[in-house]
Amino acid sequence: MSEEQMAVTYPIDVTFDVDLAERLARLESFNKHYYRPNSYLHKWWARRCGTTFRQILKHLVIEDNDGGDYYAPGGLEGRIILDPMIGGGTTLHEALRMGANVIGADLDPIPILQARATLTDYPLARLEKTFTKFVSEVRKDLAHYYRTTCPSCAEEVESWYLLYGSRRSCSCGPILMVDSLVLRQETDGTLIRLCPYCRRVNNDSQPCICGEQGPVQIVERGDNSCSICGEGYMEDLAAPYYQRFEPIAVSGHCPQHSYFIKQPDELVQNALAAADRLRPGLELAREQFDVEPGRKSIQLIQRGIENYLDLFSSRQLLVYQRAIAALPENNAVERLNLALLISTSLEFNSLLCGYKGKSKRRSGAVRHTFAHHAYTFPVTAVENNPLYHRRASGTWKKLFHMRIRRARKWAMLPRERDLSHEKATFVPVEGEIDGGVEVKEYGELGTGMRRFLLQTGSATRLNLPDQSVDSIVTDPPYFDSIQYSDLSAFFRVWLRQLLPGEDVWDFDVSQSAVDPHNNDQDSRYIELMSEIFSECARVLRRPNGRLIFTFHHWNPRGWAALAIALKKARFHLLNYAVVHAEHPISVHIANMNALTHDAILVLAVNGDGRQRIWDRPPKVDKGSSAAFCAACAEHLGKTLSQELTAEQIQDHWQEALS
Repeated sequence: MSEEQMAVTYPIDVTFDVDLAERLARLESFNKHYYRPNSYLHKWWARRCGTTFRQILKHLVIEDNDGGDYYAPGGLEGRIILDPMIGGGTTLHEALRMGANVIGADLDPIPILQARATLTDYPLARLEKTFTKFVSEVRKDLAHYYRTTCPSCAEEVESWYLLYGSRRSCSCGPILMVDSLVLRQETDGTLIRLCPYCRRVNNDSQPCICGEQGPVQIVERGDNSCSICGEGYMEDLAAPYYQRFEPIAVSGHCPQHSYFIKQPDELVQNALAAADRLRPGLELAREQFDVEPGRKSIQLIQRGIENYLDLFSSRQLLVYQRAIAALPENNAVERLNLALLISTSLEFNSLLCGYKGKSKRRSGAVRHTFAHHAYTFPVTAVENNPLYHRRASGTWKKLFHMRIRRARKWAMLPRERDLSHEKATFVPVEGEIDGGVEVKEYGELGTGMRRFLLQTGSATRLNLPDQSVDSIVTDPPYFDSIQYSDLSAFFRVWLRQLLPGEDVWDFDVSQSAVDPHNNDQDSRYIELMSEIFSECARVLRRPNGRLIFTFHHWNPRGWAALAIALKKARFHLLNYAVVHAEHPISVHIANMNALTHDAILVLAVNGDGRQRIWDRPPKVDKGSSAAFCAACAEHLGKTLSQELTAEQIQDHWQEALS
């Protein structure tokens, strides 16, 4: 047996530094994009902590040097690491930094495009020059649509955002509904309020000049029925979504009088009317923006929204049509980066964006479209100004600074949190770079380092030779948690306009392990994950290949489906660890009794690796997120080590977690 064929024991087979991983993950999960900015160019869901995946990969280092030290550079030179379901791309970024050559695959084109853009080493100065020219062209044509006047000096200034109330009605007539009549609290405690009678924006130290008489025109969320006729306020679902809102306040910044928020003036009203007149003639093929029913997008259809274009104001559509035309044509890397930047800005620039509220302490006014990892429909909607000249929430300038400029500077010298200091201190990892060179064929991965190969398509059929990768590190779909392919359609319909020839946009969503159209979720998940895990077994080098992934789920059906799929692919569990994964106050899980830990599962194909004897699993503790995940991992090890049918596995998990 050659040295390459000799069985080895990786550190992760027997141990894991849970304490370090836990401490780092608790810090990172509070604000993940600050720790790994180069992997956050475009929106994606359910990202795992980069610090955790770095530690997983460090526990695959077997050489007798400091390559296994978390803060030491490299350690995976000469290895090929695969992630067959890349999602946010965490594995690729972490492994590439450590010197590995990597392979990434995904069914959805968006993760592939994001990985290509963020992993490709490219001069920041050239991207900055192209971005400046791009924004200048769009602003030249459209900035005049975002003008207002300072309420103190009447000088024209650029507006920042426009607040809308939701149009509702009862037998008494139309009203507007808002989240709160208080729009802002200043540092001195002064409140900026809407008058519910005349709609003026007032300083609360000054009573409204209308004397607060007459019929109410604006009500707060919670006042769901009319005090006069007793009817509930109704939304007109037959009207296009963008017409269900009416402007109530505009904000801006005057060089002389600073920030202001006031009632929309004539400049604002005229600009909105002018944009509405141009809307029918926009060069956007409406049929390419139709909403396809899915488990998440059905929320749109139930609200009478059958086309994604209806989620945007006319001004927003003008901006995005002009952006498509202004993208550079002769440089694929620059076009890709800017197209993804414009696409991700959609999340901050649609009428699904809500107003964060009155507190000035909040970091930005805009609650983005997918703050809750689902479609939500605001009562106080925000129309952002993506062209705004300042670095404000959701503007192109702010997004470029955070997602490209800051990210690429970090990529050239990645930093890690130093836990020896009480205050937030980061230390550079000298010798690492978060970037590399893309190759088109597997054979090109045999030499060199920091090369990456990307494949668009289902992981059930990887275009790779047998026994061609050293390890697989991934984060698979979590059974029924998030409908990735369905939600990402919000961006795909625009990306196919921004990058029409870049990738396959009409992919088969039925090949998604979490199929948005399939009602028999258990059997479909088992079927596809069995095929994916079998493909993983095929491409892993024997006997030292490892499949490592993170998983958690409250539902016994989710664990049973995972166990059945792994058993069909002939995997057994070598080891596990449980680490912190989600901050409990994250918007999408707050007050939802969500698990905040992940089980890191280390597996090998039957016959490979040491055969661990799994004793009778402990009683599952549902009162602790960490203890629950640990018990489930133990149950998984026991399940995979026994000769059980699919039905017996399902019964086992139902009994264990009931």
